[in-house]
Amino acid sequence: MDAETADVIGHDVTTITCVCGNTVSKDGLIQANSEGIPVHSDEDTPVPPELAEWPADEDLYTLCPACGRVYRDAVIEETGTAPVAFRVDVATGPIADAIMVHWNLSS
Repeated sequence: MDAETADVIGHDVTTITCVCGNTVSKDGLIQANSEGIPVHSDEDTPVPPELAEWPADEDLYTLCPACGRVYRDAVIEETGTAPVAFRVDVATGPIADAIMVHWNLSS
């Protein structure tokens, strides 16, 4: 079985077109940690319990909230390709809760 790979322009994670068709400008993509949990990026406010802390090692991933595919930013930046690293459940459970908190904080 071939690995799923998203389209990406150059080595820029902000240009990902997910396998499902989602983009930053369509339904949005979210920075996440190595477990696919959206990360909290505001240094001036406490981390909400649903979100993960910004990783100290800067090992970031990009989560598609539409389908749950997760891409590793370092691979995209190094190779210019965007293979799917893993998938998470975005419909229910802790990842779904974290996505809701992320969008509420971003609006």
